[in-house]
Amino acid sequence: MDGSTALSFDHDDRRRIYEYVERRGRASIDDLEDALSIDPRGLRHHVAILKRDGQLAEATGDELEVAFGTGATEEHRTGTCEFAIRPATQADLAGLVGAIRRVAEEDPDIVAETVADLIDREEVLLRHNEVESRMFFVGTVEDEVVGWVHLRAPELEKLAHTAEITVGVLPEYRRCDLGSHLLERGVAWGREKGYEKLYNSVPASNSGAIDFLRGRGWETEAVREDHYRIDGEYVDEVMMAKRI
Repeated sequence: MDGSTALSFDHDDRRRIYEYVERRGRASIDDLEDALSIDPRGLRHHVAILKRDGQLAEATGDELEVAFGTGATEEHRTGTCEFAIRPATQADLAGLVGAIRRVAEEDPDIVAETVADLIDREEVLLRHNEVESRMFFVGTVEDEVVGWVHLRAPELEKLAHTAEITVGVLPEYRRCDLGSHLLERGVAWGREKGYEKLYNSVPASNSGAIDFLRGRGWETEAVREDHYRIDGEYVDEVMMAKRI
């Protein structure tokens, strides 16, 4: 599914099925039957077509979730570190929220903190609807989420070539170069989906994030003075971007 194109359905029941799953993050066939009052045989037929067309995918058990065509799990070894990078699933929500909040507490990242609050409140990880697309990849060590890369794009024609990105890794795993691998995975996904420019904004006090992005070809587009107030002090916002 192309993250930069609008959704289209050739049957109203397929739209209803997709929208129900998308709003809730995951849903089983039984959930769909109970909620949508579609004939069971017809419902299963529509689900099969949505899966065939890459709009829905099987999640855990008999549940369905939004599909993004995000590729396989990558296994990495860096020095003594072993980790995996894979597309996130709804089951990763709690681990992701915890990882993002822990990183944002140590190295202020207002955008990432906002993302954590949003997915925690909505209880939905991946989104692809007529308003926005939201994608995550996670870095895991022994199935524990220790890092992430997140991309969000508005479904608005004038901004369809752009996506916002955040990336972070728990401090004890940064020596593994996990952040670089996550960023590369996110950039590759954005390029594949047709985005031309990625952007991110961080407080000027988060020098580690700024240096990390600059070292990988990102440029500062603008600085908004005193945009944040962190612990009672005004801090500039550094707006960074990269064309891909």
